Amino acid sequence: MSLKKLFGNNIAPDCEYCRYYIKNAGSNPVCRYGSSSFEQTCKRYVYDPLKREPKNLPAIPKYTADDFKL
Repeated sequence: MSLKKLFGNNIAPDCEYCRYYIKNAGSNPVCRYGSSSFEQTCKRYVYDPLKREPKNLPAIPKYTADDFKL
């Protein structure tokens, strides 16, 4: 039986979601293991669901009374 991951099973690897990615406030992002290529993930990539930031919800459309007439 396969377990479903927190945000789905089809998450593309990205350094920002890696357990070893460190986002410094004043400088460039750093990998704990010294990987400087953030375009491609390294062999030590470990997905961390707590590093994901949810996307903003789309705006709710404005409806009028004419939209609900038959």
